Amino acid sequence: MNAAEGTDHFFRKAARIMDVGERIETLLSTPLREVRVQLSIELDSGEIRTFSGHRIQHDNSRGPMKGGLRFHPQVTPGEMVGLAALMTWKTAVVNLPFGGAKGGITCDPTQLSLKELERLTRKFVDQVQDVIGPTRDIPAPDVNTNPQVMAWIMDQYSKYHGHAPAVVTGKPLDLYGSRGRDAATGRGLLYVCREVMRDLGLAMRGSRFAIQGFGNVGSHTARLVHEDGGLLVAASDVHGGVRNPAGLDVPALFEHVKRQGTVKGFSGGSPCSQEELLTAECEVLIPAALGHVLDRHLAQEVRARMVLEGANGPTHPDADDVLEKRGVLVVPDILASAGGVTVSYFEWVQNLQHLSWDEERVNAELERIMKEAYERVAQISRTRKVPLRTAAYILAIGRVGKATVLRGI
Repeated sequence: MNAAEGTDHFFRKAARIMDVGERIETLLSTPLREVRVQLSIELDSGEIRTFSGHRIQHDNSRGPMKGGLRFHPQVTPGEMVGLAALMTWKTAVVNLPFGGAKGGITCDPTQLSLKELERLTRKFVDQVQDVIGPTRDIPAPDVNTNPQVMAWIMDQYSKYHGHAPAVVTGKPLDLYGSRGRDAATGRGLLYVCREVMRDLGLAMRGSRFAIQGFGNVGSHTARLVHEDGGLLVAASDVHGGVRNPAGLDVPALFEHVKRQGTVKGFSGGSPCSQEELLTAECEVLIPAALGHVLDRHLAQEVRARMVLEGANGPTHPDADDVLEKRGVLVVPDILASAGGVTVSYFEWVQNLQHLSWDEERVNAELERIMKEAYERVAQISRTRKVPLRTAAYILAIGRVGKATVLRGI
């Protein structure tokens, strides 16, 4: 089951509890537009190579579409459809005036020079500039893209449409980015985690955390959890993992990663595999890497009190059922990892209004929105006696469905 099928499974499960009917299910699950472009660039060697670019625009009933742009060898239209739909539901859960989109270029960025990546990015903008924009579709960083890539997108788009910083978010601070954006997804995870742990009667201080993935989301989450008194007992990245049941020395781990580029080989713990991390004994497991890392087999072995989804779609539907039956609380991606798109919304607002907020305001607004979203999802969960994931989809489907009907089908 791929990302599109996984998202569709959770959507239809909630839609049928709501009894929206087959026609409305089809209407809300069908993407508005699918764009595929061919991108031919000259490499530094003089060779001409062609890459495929994709942009899936899922829904615009609640506002312009919003979603990441990734550079990865496994970017496919099917995967992008699922992730675009996920963004529709995620923005609706936190009540942002956006719909969902997702896109990417099928390439291996590690095999391209910085100049080649710039040429590829600008060629992509040349091909899609007529279907993106501040009031149409606003890309953002995702896997293997960063503020520099967003700066190239803004610059190339502005050559067609005039100065338009609001066309993308996640830009460098010196080029109309927002304070607090880098840490936003991790900070949003922390805010939701605090609320869930309070409801479970757990304290942050002394609770054990295992984080799979030590990129932007995982590393910021690790730092913030440590600052809040939590114990990081295991961490991993694509190269390997490290664990220490007594707690890793987080500042020392960051110094190691800064020097070596990986958590692998950190002397403050023992090596561990991805499977060992995902089944580590802890209060909170945070999968913050790629999708579907938790399958049915691993779900049987998870020893965490709760799974806080920092990545998009890290839990396979079959694993989700197993975790529910075992009493492991799952805080779904469309709620838990919505901090990034929320601060992207703040950046978009600042760009449109030609303002710049301080980080204190950004973080305070983020905390307010994440708390309100969790409280609403938890209320639906209690009232309807459904898991948090189903409750989050019920909330999102209700908001998107109502907007769709009000606008006219």
